[in-house]
Amino acid sequence: MFSSGQLIFALFFIIVFTVIMIYAYRKDINLHKRYYKGSLRILFVFIVFIIAIVVIKKFIVS
Repeated sequence: MFSSGQLIFALFFIIVFTVIMIYAYRKDINLHKRYYKGSLRILFVFIVFIIAIVVIKKFIVS
């Protein structure tokens, strides 16, 4: 399906991309703590909202 060169490139890309993302996150961690305080609570509410929509849809369609 994929050639060996494509697989090597994909593996190399994933590794380098992951390392760069970790480096960038660690570099900005102090800014994240200051400006994004409380964002986990918003993410939790959003996930609960999506789950509620799916549950309501299951009851209405069934």
